[in-house]
Amino acid sequence: GVNLDARVGGSPFNVAVGLARLAQPVAFLGAVSRGFLGERLMRALQAEGVNLAHVARTDAPTTLGLVGLDEKGVPSYSFYGEGAADRQLLPEALPDLRQDSTFKALHFGSYTTVVEPTASTLRQLVQREHGKSLISYDPNVRLNVQPDVARWREHLAWMLPRTDLLKISDEDLGLLMPGRTPEAFAAEALAQGVKLVVVTRGGEGATAWTASTTASVPTPKVTVIDTVGAGDTFQAALLTWLAEHDSVSVAALAGLSATQLNDALGFAARAAAITCSRRGADMPRRAELH
Repeated sequence: GVNLDARVGGSPFNVAVGLARLAQPVAFLGAVSRGFLGERLMRALQAEGVNLAHVARTDAPTTLGLVGLDEKGVPSYSFYGEGAADRQLLPEALPDLRQDSTFKALHFGSYTTVVEPTASTLRQLVQREHGKSLISYDPNVRLNVQPDVARWREHLAWMLPRTDLLKISDEDLGLLMPGRTPEAFAAEALAQGVKLVVVTRGGEGATAWTASTTASVPTPKVTVIDTVGAGDTFQAALLTWLAEHDSVSVAALAGLSATQLNDALGFAARAAAITCSRRGADMPRRAELH
């Protein structure tokens, strides 16, 4: 037989936990099963201090994502989630953020943005909040969930004029924009209204662009156990740095200096490196980052 080691996780779920561990107030919006696996997810979020007021419960089952690692610790994924809870977020579950001024940023990512009905629900939220809250987006492509690259590409095109902070891996960029250099893609995204574009390159570091400046940082050297959750950790840490420096706004993003960009990227890269040094999406806490 095969021994399986079950861990809670999932891209936006990981970002929420990462933010909580980095001492940021955060809420999770999504549909979660009422089954025992869904209860396990809810307990994990609650234990981390994530606000659960906007979680919709459903009788649909919980998605299972199997992760296999190669000799370098690089993961490949198989998902079992047709009809599962995380695809069942309906418009009536959307919070009325006009009644709550504490929300400063909304983060969207991965396959929930391209599978229905959750995708349409999230688009409705983006459309409603664009220009009011900072919109953060990471495509985090999973072709074994939605194999139609055109669907991912179409959503990226839809999001660009509605996104303030865009993070994308060089791997995803290669899938969605074959032959496009990071520099050319960043220029295109900035021209469509994105204020901060970040391209992560795994062990080769990360680069960021605004309309007025750019910065790059190397990846800290660590012994890699696996890279599961590294991108989500980077995202959570980047949002944390912005929050800690009063920069969670469209104007502040656009006005970041090269030094500030370098500091933000360095903070996020250090956080992601810590996750890579541990098994599973085990993200760092604030005290581990100096």
